[in-house]
Amino acid sequence: MYTVKQLSDLTGVSIRTLHYYDEISLLKPSKVGANNYRYYDEEALMRLQQILFYREVGLELEQIKAILDSPDFDLLSALRTHRTVLEEKINRLQNLVSTVDSTIMHLVGEVDMSKKRLFEGFSQEKQEYYERQARLQYGPAIVNDSIKRWNSYSKAQQDAVREEGGQIYLDMVAAMQDGKSPQSAEVQAILERWHEHLRYFYEPTLEILRGLGEHYKSEPDFIAFFQKLHVDLPEYLAEGITQYVDDLEYAEIERMLAEDEAKTLKG
Repeated sequence: MYTVKQLSDLTGVSIRTLHYYDEISLLKPSKVGANNYRYYDEEALMRLQQILFYREVGLELEQIKAILDSPDFDLLSALRTHRTVLEEKINRLQNLVSTVDSTIMHLVGEVDMSKKRLFEGFSQEKQEYYERQARLQYGPAIVNDSIKRWNSYSKAQQDAVREEGGQIYLDMVAAMQDGKSPQSAEVQAILERWHEHLRYFYEPTLEILRGLGEHYKSEPDFIAFFQKLHVDLPEYLAEGITQYVDDLEYAEIERMLAEDEAKTLKG
């Protein structure tokens, strides 16, 4: 049996989200103890895995519940389908995050030396390769949108964007050196600025934000990029971004719950 905290630690799903899944009967605890603690068995763990798989392919929670509660649902068949779909999506998202972010670096260039040459690190050949790959694999829309946005700015605006981006990462390093945890309110406020800064180039979805966090700590190019500022920055950023996206997702869940309650009251 797993407690809510143990299940959260194991799966990466926040405790608040697990409580919400219980409220909407998507994932009920296997038993509730005399102390009112929720406990989950292996069957519940497998159901949560299915929920996460279906969330990855874009289904709404109500749709997922209907599928899992259907008498025709077959776990083995579902897993085989998930494997194929997720492999395709993983490849697509890994390439998408890398190409879009690398294109930003290609467009922005370098921050001045006082910013420790923050946007240095990718060769011209590699930058052009990423841009070509993005155009070939996803069509020109994604890259062209970033280019169009960037070219719409004046030289002074472009310089301001560079300065702002560099300062965000320097502030992150300062918070880390001050002993602030990645989950702290101070760091989360910096990440809110980071999120807003990305909008100079494209509109980042929660999926892209989470993907960026993973790439910052796993992709050699991005690790080298951030370690120019601090050797521990890639991991620190990734932890902070995970918390930031979890909080945004929970806020979205609360919004959905409020909408459902409002509909119920009207009905």
